[in-house]
Amino acid sequence: MSEADKIRNAAEKAAGKLKESAGKIAGDKSLETEGKTDQAKASLKQAGEHVKDVFKK
Repeated sequence: MSEADKIRNAAEKAAGKLKESAGKIAGDKSLETEGKTDQAKASLKQAGEHVKDVFKK
């Protein structure tokens, strides 16, 4: 996994956490769900990058 990918995935995950927190504070279930979805997508991308790294070796 390249450093740029790691940073991009971490940023996407952090943005998702912010959306989730903002949704909880505001009582906006839609925003909270969107934040959780963003976090899940970032985690899946990260897992995919790890699989690529394993097969590169």
